[in-house]
Amino acid sequence: MRALVARLDSFGDVLLAGPAVRAVAARADRVTLLCGPRGAPAGRMLPGVDEVLVWDAPWVGFDPPPADRADIEKAVEEIAARRCDTALVLASAHQSPLPTALVLRMAGVARVAADSVHYPGSLLDVRHRRDEHAHEAEAALALAEAAGFPLPPGDDGRLRVLPPPPTEGLTGPPGYVVLHPGASVPARRWSPELSAEAVTALAAAGHRVVVTGVPEERELTAYVAGSDGLDLGGRTSPEELAGVLAGAKAVVTGNTGPAHLAAAVGVPVVSLFSPVVPAGRWAPFRVPLVLLGDQRAPCAGTRARVCPVPGHPCLDRVTPEEVVAAVEKAAAGGGRQSTAAGGGRKGAV
Repeated sequence: MRALVARLDSFGDVLLAGPAVRAVAARADRVTLLCGPRGAPAGRMLPGVDEVLVWDAPWVGFDPPPADRADIEKAVEEIAARRCDTALVLASAHQSPLPTALVLRMAGVARVAADSVHYPGSLLDVRHRRDEHAHEAEAALALAEAAGFPLPPGDDGRLRVLPPPPTEGLTGPPGYVVLHPGASVPARRWSPELSAEAVTALAAAGHRVVVTGVPEERELTAYVAGSDGLDLGGRTSPEELAGVLAGAKAVVTGNTGPAHLAAAVGVPVVSLFSPVVPAGRWAPFRVPLVLLGDQRAPCAGTRARVCPVPGHPCLDRVTPEEVVAAVEKAAAGGGRQSTAAGGGRKGAV
């Protein structure tokens, strides 16, 4: 059986699809992961994926491309060439899976499963209703099981990635703290000034601090690292970033892809979590977690990209001293598990 799993949005979303992908891979002969360009690097790191097919769909993402007939027809042709028998369409609760399901039907996929609150007509064979309070990773697993793909025995359902390359040449020996100050939208970022103060405070408390970021954030990471942290902004591939995170005793970050990558390598997370989306669905999954930020702030649940409240109080009232205390608690095994935890799986970190 050839299977396709679609998760068309961002890096972190694709990481959260990983347990469901493994569930499909346990029963399928071949798994194609259909994802967007931002999610593709994460897809290439997931155990169980045989091929990553990249398509920038016009109904997904912060800056989607225009709907173009030729582009959609090309996507249909490329999916059809994989001759998939069955497909899972994974999407967030606020997204409709039906446009993707239509493309899959046009490509000849015989059996399609998705969560949908809308009438799907003939587009879905398995129309599942997700638990609106379930974590995103758990919701994907529930859909996979409803479609006939339960997790195999011995798989605990945690996030996983393939073993990353060694990165001590970049960081020095393990045991440092990673601070990742960036995020995809401003509403989810702690201020650069407070991030820089936190690096200084962590260093004063005796921690080695590594600051990470994508190439577009080099100015930010240089400022935040200052003279007290090691600036790796723009210096790591996604796989190398996984290695850097794996060597940390704790990771400090907002609600962004590296938070989920830290969870995928099993590292405790101090999450500066803006409540514009609910932490119950999007917090780092099944790792020791200290959640910082006012989860009952006026912006809660708005999905705002730019903070609608002057002063960004949900995050910028968090002090560097609170972050230092949270790091020490998380690194000592404190905090809480974002959901219940279990055992391990061969072939993944």
